[in-house]
Amino acid sequence: MKSNSMIFEGSPERLDVFITRSETGLSREFVKRLITEGLARVNGKPRKPSFLLGPGDSVEIFLPEREGQKKEPAGLDAILLHEDKALLAVNKPSGLPVHPNDSNWERRPETCLLSEPTLVSLLLKARPELGDGALPRLGLVHRLDRDTSGIMLIAKTPEAQTALQDQFRERLVEKTYVGAVGGVPEKKTGSIDAPIGRASGFKKIKVWEYGREAQTDFKVRETTAKHALLEVYPRTGRTNQIRIHLEFAGHPIVGDRLYGGEKAARLLLHSLRIVFTHPSTGAARTLETGLPDDFRSEWERIKKEDRRAGGR
Repeated sequence: MKSNSMIFEGSPERLDVFITRSETGLSREFVKRLITEGLARVNGKPRKPSFLLGPGDSVEIFLPEREGQKKEPAGLDAILLHEDKALLAVNKPSGLPVHPNDSNWERRPETCLLSEPTLVSLLLKARPELGDGALPRLGLVHRLDRDTSGIMLIAKTPEAQTALQDQFRERLVEKTYVGAVGGVPEKKTGSIDAPIGRASGFKKIKVWEYGREAQTDFKVRETTAKHALLEVYPRTGRTNQIRIHLEFAGHPIVGDRLYGGEKAARLLLHSLRIVFTHPSTGAARTLETGLPDDFRSEWERIKKEDRRAGGR
């Protein structure tokens, strides 16, 4: 931990207000959490966020350092698929969030080290130079849901970040997912073209006539009597698009509690393959990773249960 000491002067002021005003980039809610966890002290003693400071009070806050942190059992090296001077690619496991829910990490990257492990905290520990200010959002150019596994690209230079963001925005990146769904589609291939948005008064994003255009294509890869394993090709990049579209089509993803999927040990959705133009060479590049063990074991369980129930 690194500490920062300040001497308070002026009219009485709440501790959380003073730290928020003094430490650029920290939200008041995050500061309150720091204080509650004992990472901000007044004259060497922990205090409540509402504590009133007086002239001459010494305020010390503690934030984690980017280097020298104890590594998690599954650090960046364990999920790294590819790295060069311009970018790196990881195989994100299911259950690992890409970044914290609050936005403090975008302004002060080291704050992500105080949250639960995320992809950005792994990046900052292993590649601290990504958080030195030149790269917005530590080089992120796209994201995956917490419970979706698979390939993600991260830029290492501003030029690469801009080039990759442009490719995603212009729909020049080809993405292939694998998902296990309830029910068997009538045809071997299909396309779901339905707008997605959040209607007024609703928290959940869904197919909505006034939403933004969205298209998802799919191909049946394997079937049981009650389930199917699909290859899925999102042609647009809306939030939760694959999950929403497959629920809309009557085939929710197994393990998707938000969009009607049956219970499972994990969300059975995996980013399998990505094709993009390398920002340095200009050449087409394909990266692919197999299905993770926890996905395979759940799919095998589903097939066995369907066979026991009298299916094929």
